[in-house]
Amino acid sequence: MGASNSSSCAFASAYRSYHSNEVLRCHYNYTGKLGKQRENLTPEAIVFLFICFIIVVENILVLMAIWKNKKFHMPMYYLLGNLTLSDLLAGFTYMLNIVLSGPKTLSLTPLLWFIREGGVFITLAASMISLLAIAIERYFTMLNTKPYYRAKRKRMFALIGVSWVLSVLLGLLPIMGWNCLGDLVSCSTVLPLYAKNYIFFSVFVFMGVLLAIVALYARIFHFVRSNTQNPSYVPHKAYGLRSRKHMALLKTVTIVVGVFILCWMPLFVLLLLDFMCPAKQCPVLLKADYFLGVAMINSFINPIIYTMTSRDIRRAILKLLFKRCLTTKDGQVRNIGIKISFTKTEANRPGVETTVSSGNATTVNVKSIYPKLKLSVIA
Repeated sequence: MGASNSSSCAFASAYRSYHSNEVLRCHYNYTGKLGKQRENLTPEAIVFLFICFIIVVENILVLMAIWKNKKFHMPMYYLLGNLTLSDLLAGFTYMLNIVLSGPKTLSLTPLLWFIREGGVFITLAASMISLLAIAIERYFTMLNTKPYYRAKRKRMFALIGVSWVLSVLLGLLPIMGWNCLGDLVSCSTVLPLYAKNYIFFSVFVFMGVLLAIVALYARIFHFVRSNTQNPSYVPHKAYGLRSRKHMALLKTVTIVVGVFILCWMPLFVLLLLDFMCPAKQCPVLLKADYFLGVAMINSFINPIIYTMTSRDIRRAILKLLFKRCLTTKDGQVRNIGIKISFTKTEANRPGVETTVSSGNATTVNVKSIYPKLKLSVIA
């Protein structure tokens, strides 16, 4: 009976803590952030809001390009799509974070505050674990020269599912009880309701994921180089083509990983400083918004990397944006460009035949002393 009463009291106390506005004010005052709350949106916040809007639009375009093109309906591109979805949600959650910050922060209950900050943590974790999932997929694909499509699809769905389960679990740990409510000394300065040991644990997990990604790509590069530089290694034509495609995708994802490290590493360093520094002793911790803003630029850059390093994705996005200009009335893709081809000269008709054709099938023939040349300009 006594145990039941104590558990009921504990539940009632936790319920009051999660729904009391005074708790939030107390924590912000202890960490020194109470007097730093802005009255309105600052110019920097407006700039970050605009960047978040571009992030959402960019990643929607990439997702639509992957969804509407059947050639992208394969495990590797699904994993890239999952990373794109993570970036899209990161931009959206950070946009909500900015809108609900400032004077609106103290009007939130701790429960709503945990949801606001947890969304950013979940999307960050999803982006990182998605990068790890892509690295794992590339590693198994390069090792297995004869992959089975069904096995790859099962592995792809498993990787996507595990990435989101782990991300949601990591983001929900504070709301499930790993926080500093009732223990101000253990509170983070950057995130006043989060426990410092939870911050350290999150950074430790993220750094571990990054190290695993780097190690996998190092193994992949070593594997590819050891095969291509071997004098006795002569790949078949089909395998050579597949290897070039793998290397192109590998190059894209490696650049994505490098940019991710550059964008997020300053925030990781700041969070480690937050773990070690007592409250009100490190003024730089009050500037965390700028570090998080730099980190969010990663989600802005990723779609640009896709379009710059992947010709297929670039063409799909251009087709999506300029569909009316690039297709004919009957729905066929319009060819715009110049095509030049050389063929053997006929035995009894030496010379050159140059054919210039346009949409109305008009041709002009020119002869000279060279092999037959066919020039087609199609508009």
